[in-house]
Amino acid sequence: MATVHPALTPYVRSTVVYDVDFAAPGVHIGMPSTGLTMVLPLEEPLAVSWDDAPGTRTTTWTSVSGLHTRAAAVHHGHHQRGIQLEVTAAGARALWGVPASALAGHLLELSDLDRAFVDLPERLAGQRTWPARLQVLEEAMLLALRRHSQPGPRPEVARAMALLTRGARVADAAHEVGYSRRRLSVLVHDEVGVTPKTYQRLARFSSAHRRMRDAVLAGQVSVAAVAAESGYADQAHLAREWSGFAGCSPTEWVRREFPNVQATGTAAAAG
Repeated sequence: MATVHPALTPYVRSTVVYDVDFAAPGVHIGMPSTGLTMVLPLEEPLAVSWDDAPGTRTTTWTSVSGLHTRAAAVHHGHHQRGIQLEVTAAGARALWGVPASALAGHLLELSDLDRAFVDLPERLAGQRTWPARLQVLEEAMLLALRRHSQPGPRPEVARAMALLTRGARVADAAHEVGYSRRRLSVLVHDEVGVTPKTYQRLARFSSAHRRMRDAVLAGQVSVAAVAAESGYADQAHLAREWSGFAGCSPTEWVRREFPNVQATGTAAAAG
């Protein structure tokens, strides 16, 4: 994971360089989360669609996906490499000049949001090393930050979203920031394009996804443990949420994304 420039840290959660070999062409599952995803592939453009909706497929050198509640299908050949960024809701305004709600459920090209990025793929391709490419990207993002001086979300809304991310109930978050539940629902939806409850569910699911991935990489996969650590009532609850957001069960996800690993736990029997 690359270091994010201090000026960009409120807007970019992570910058990841990827260089992956696959045994055969296939489809990677792009998981929903509370962030927006920006991908800059090298060598060949990225083909992505929403799961079970092939008509939404886009093929581009600069892919941006807004908040979404269903998985993305990321099509790959034998090799993929590039740079992927997770952008915060505030980052949509700061870097692209639009609220995250305007991008929710959409697959776009970066230049659709800001024409100044139109030559970024060519400039990245002209660099020979990852540090040089990351430097070009950082400079482009800092320039975008200067171009788009849009105010962020209201402090109360940002506070409520932070509480929801940490698992607070919607009613409790609304009370904490001094809004009615209905008023908070309108403001959060205007900011990110989903309801507070859905935002909370996405945050919990994203936490479970991160724990599951870490467990797989550590060779200690237990759906039951991930469910308990992520705040789900039980394994069945996690399995339902995972199926709804990812389009498959946790064990199916492990099988597809990590074919040499076997998930354990009674949730595996539940599908």
